[in-house]
Amino acid sequence: MAVIAPADLRTAFTEAGLRLRGMLGDLTEEVVRAPSALPGWTRGHVLTHVEGVGRALARQASCARRGVLVELYDGGRPARDAAIEAGHGRSAGQLTAAVHDALDEVDAAWSAVGPADWERPVRYREGVLLGAGLAWWRELEIHTSDALLGHGTSDWSQPFCAHLLNHLAPRLPDGVRLTLSTPDGPWTLSGGPGDGPTGLTELNVTGRLTDLSAWLAGRTPAGPLTGDPLPPLADWP
Repeated sequence: MAVIAPADLRTAFTEAGLRLRGMLGDLTEEVVRAPSALPGWTRGHVLTHVEGVGRALARQASCARRGVLVELYDGGRPARDAAIEAGHGRSAGQLTAAVHDALDEVDAAWSAVGPADWERPVRYREGVLLGAGLAWWRELEIHTSDALLGHGTSDWSQPFCAHLLNHLAPRLPDGVRLTLSTPDGPWTLSGGPGDGPTGLTELNVTGRLTDLSAWLAGRTPAGPLTGDPLPPLADWP
């Protein structure tokens, strides 16, 4: 599966940011307090997380361009979790303004990234800036769907699904090769090395590309996946 080019990646998450902005105009107190697709989280939790991770990954971009390495979140995961708990109860107007402000920061940071910057080192996963950009694409697309504001997993683009399948293939158990028969495919994913005669256990599943992507991402597919029983998944890579 091809890796998306940096210029196309920036276009993709710019478009995703504009889509989310368009959904924020209808927020009411009732809407932001309603449950999201994530157990235990309201829409307010999800939007607060998008705000926070957007700013955190934008900072990775801004600092990388200056040759500075910083942690994703000051204070690590505990600080990230505390910020979500502190912020999800804000009013609909406050949440709307905060997400718009974070997306402004995101746009400014990533629009300044030049062709030579994508391989600059970042502290995020001790990788490079391209990896941080891909992370923002995943966070933005997946959590926009989690917010249940009208853009669901069945609306994910083929390039995004292709990226998710590539990124999340390590969630398959060792020794499993899963082939999805779909109008968009076929697509084949493999877990780690197996110990059978061929080294792999073959599983064949029929369904839409978006539904397999949603399943791998730990979300409920909008449509059925039929065929061999789907294996349990490992943690996110």
